[in-house]
Amino acid sequence: MKRISGMLTAACFLILSASLWAADQYPVTGMVLKVDAEHKSFVASCDAIPGYMDAMIMPFAVRNAKEFAGIAPGANVQFTLVLEKDSSFAENIQVRHYQSVEQDPLTARRLKLLRQFSDPSHKPKLLAVGQTVPDFVLIDQARQPVKLSQFEGKVVALNFIYTSCALPTFCFRITNNFGVLQKRFKDRLGKDLVLLTVTFDPERDHPETLAHYAKTWKADPATWHFLTGPVADVQHVTNLFGVDYFPDEGLMNHSLHTVIIDRQGKLVANIEGNQYTAAQLGDLVEASLGRPAGEPSRRAQLNHAGGSTLDK
Repeated sequence: MKRISGMLTAACFLILSASLWAADQYPVTGMVLKVDAEHKSFVASCDAIPGYMDAMIMPFAVRNAKEFAGIAPGANVQFTLVLEKDSSFAENIQVRHYQSVEQDPLTARRLKLLRQFSDPSHKPKLLAVGQTVPDFVLIDQARQPVKLSQFEGKVVALNFIYTSCALPTFCFRITNNFGVLQKRFKDRLGKDLVLLTVTFDPERDHPETLAHYAKTWKADPATWHFLTGPVADVQHVTNLFGVDYFPDEGLMNHSLHTVIIDRQGKLVANIEGNQYTAAQLGDLVEASLGRPAGEPSRRAQLNHAGGSTLDK
């Protein structure tokens, strides 16, 4: 009986110990900044995890290499963070594909499918992450020609808008994100980073129109170029990144894309939609820019100073 009692006591101790060291699990959402599949890890700009941590940039280990399928910089993901006694890892990683139910992107997607069905030859091949972005030339708000190749050695952030867009969650938000980048990276603009905003409504968005629009954001024309040009030239650029747009009673139904190009002219990310924060976009830009080891990020400096305004 004593032996059985001792075994029961030991079993109870083991069960209690296991429960004390049971892994904690937290749901996480965020934007992927870097992927290192060889070492089974990635870095993400995470949203706040209630009861655990504030929004921040964190590296995550991954135990199953298959988890990396479809994961690339700029991807919005959700996963489970597992905290064990002496380690942590991410599992059940899923890409949160942009699925808008709002009118403009939804209609643009339907019209794109209709156009491809009626004309199968009209299916531009999109650039893949890591590919070199072909050179292009457009005209900026100061009526100066701007070539992508002139920014070799710098990171380029590129988005697409039209100035007559009346919906605040679309073109306004996309442009505002660049306004936040302009503030966050004010010391690196022109030297290491350039902002390009391309209109997909060149028939109405002339350089003077774009110059007036740029004043809303206090854009420096030397570092933030608002671009237009002949219709065919604009279509060439939009086709590279899968931007869809269709005229609709004087306005446009359109998709949303934000692009990051590295210093060597290669595509880092092509983010579809608006389901990310300006802070996360800034973190992706910062990861592309790189910084000396140990130097705090601009986002961390702003947060430490007493509250970030990155998304305002």
